[in-house]
Amino acid sequence: MASLLENLIDVLDQENTEYEKLVVLSDRKTPVIIQGDIDTLGSITEEIVGIIQHLEKQRTEALADIANVVNRDVENLKLINLIQMLAKRPEQQEQLTEVHNKLKATIQKLKELNEKNQMLLGDAMEMVDFNLKMLQGLKSAPQTANYSKNAYCTGSSLGVLHGGFDAKQ
Repeated sequence: MASLLENLIDVLDQENTEYEKLVVLSDRKTPVIIQGDIDTLGSITEEIVGIIQHLEKQRTEALADIANVVNRDVENLKLINLIQMLAKRPEQQEQLTEVHNKLKATIQKLKELNEKNQMLLGDAMEMVDFNLKMLQGLKSAPQTANYSKNAYCTGSSLGVLHGGFDAKQ
């Protein structure tokens, strides 16, 4: 049981380290979002997410092994329950509590940064939508009151060039 707990604590500590790296990277996403650099945005977190998924699998396996040893259902065995079960092993209980609290705090920071970045992305999408609607509105501008000798409207739209967008403006 002791080696299983040490393994779990080690995996949780590694997971926390990777989440801390992800927090730093997520903080770097903010200026990238503001600049609209989509290519950089996608590549920023790709590698670390793969590492975290691998560690998450290891953590799940370690908890399953511990659940077998203590004869508990792995679905109902949470870290909080395991910490409470370790009352007779204060040193391991303290180590597990410490790494659990660090991981919880790191994930909270990551959540806050992701919420901020999500708001920025929403604002960027609204701005793109506004610009598209404005460009579409230019194409449906009112026509001039020019008529041919047969009384057909030959007027062109105000403010619209037939060549499309005028980059000189």
